[in-house]
Amino acid sequence: MRNLAALVVSFGAVACAEDFIIKNATVHPVSGPKLDGASILVVDGKIAEIGPKVTPPKGAKNLKQIDAKGQQVYPGMIDSATELGMSEISSIRESVDVGEIGEFNPQLRALVAINPGSEHIPVVRANGITSVIVVPAGSGGGGGGGRGGAGGGIIGGQAALVHLNGWTWEEMDINGSVAMQLRYPVIAGGFGGFGGFGFGRGQAAGGGYTQAKQTKDNQVRQLNDFFEEARRYKTAKDAKSPEYKLDAKLEAMIPVLEGRVPLLVVAMREREIKEAIDWATQEKVRIILAGVRKPGKSLSLIASKQIPVIVSPTLAAPLEEDDPYDEPYVLPAELNKAGVKFAFGSFGNEFSRNLPYQAAMAVDFGLPYDEGLKSITLTAAEIWGVGDKYGSLEKGKVADLVVTDGDILEARTHVNMMFIAGQTVDLESRHTRLYKKYLERQ
Repeated sequence: MRNLAALVVSFGAVACAEDFIIKNATVHPVSGPKLDGASILVVDGKIAEIGPKVTPPKGAKNLKQIDAKGQQVYPGMIDSATELGMSEISSIRESVDVGEIGEFNPQLRALVAINPGSEHIPVVRANGITSVIVVPAGSGGGGGGGRGGAGGGIIGGQAALVHLNGWTWEEMDINGSVAMQLRYPVIAGGFGGFGGFGFGRGQAAGGGYTQAKQTKDNQVRQLNDFFEEARRYKTAKDAKSPEYKLDAKLEAMIPVLEGRVPLLVVAMREREIKEAIDWATQEKVRIILAGVRKPGKSLSLIASKQIPVIVSPTLAAPLEEDDPYDEPYVLPAELNKAGVKFAFGSFGNEFSRNLPYQAAMAVDFGLPYDEGLKSITLTAAEIWGVGDKYGSLEKGKVADLVVTDGDILEARTHVNMMFIAGQTVDLESRHTRLYKKYLERQ
């Protein structure tokens, strides 16, 4: 049995929010140029003041003062596609909760199924990631999830934006219904890795193209019929019709139909992307594209429709053996050049900690540094509708910040301190515990 200290670390338990000031640091607001020798005053979990000259409030006797001379301060990073808290050991079915029976499950909420005691959380958190999107029906990629769970259907449920801190999911919650996960049916081969999130859906085992096409067309009809049913339900509810009877599945679709909640739609290649966009235009719903790898000519369509994109990991091999070796590396720069707003997602658990290095690889292959940093902080927050509270270091925003000894996109940089909503977070994890254990081995 683990000792109490290890248990506390696993759950991310911390003290209540404290008032403090970080002084003499190089601050990277992200929303503006860096500030040398600056200070950040945090009061009640929010940034009260930031700048080269910050005066502590009068009467602040218990204000904690942190001298960060020689250190860098960044906003906490946001991973835009994970299974954190939903999948522990992918090969053990009982520890995986990313799949449900049935094709349409919009009423399901990833938030309430998150395990705050997951060993993955402190590992990811220790590298500067303070919040993540948790997808209900499996994010697949990165060699991680999807195995051990069911397929997840066409509509998998409601994705959640959560802090990586707290004893319960209620304490972790930022937005429990930030998007509705949709696996738009496609004809595709099995290209591995991303199967849990919906890549490859529509492939008919052993049936060839004809059967795969029939399967896909049938799934599209089911999807259209479900949306039509949801619209009739909404109409009956709005009209207070006697035909209206509460239906949890159809009720969950109302925010989507009203445009308040976007659909998170997986689309990897040009044809899939175009079909998904055409369908969304027809249904008059907002979408966020996930896992885009080979947009081709659809890139201009994405830009013209102002559709945000969650980029697949750049630290990956090309999709096909005859693709250019740098195909995944240069995509973010191409998206940026086209004017597409994008963020990075790890699409799994085990490599979520590498989020800053995904952006760093893109920077090495043409993406401007500032845009790379924004893609895992401010731009991600804006895509998920919380840019007014998260993603940058500005007065009035939630104090999610990390203190490092160097550039946060550099692999050799260490995160020395972390604060989530103004709370000090213990950076110990299973990795650090094992390191200490074997370092002290006699």
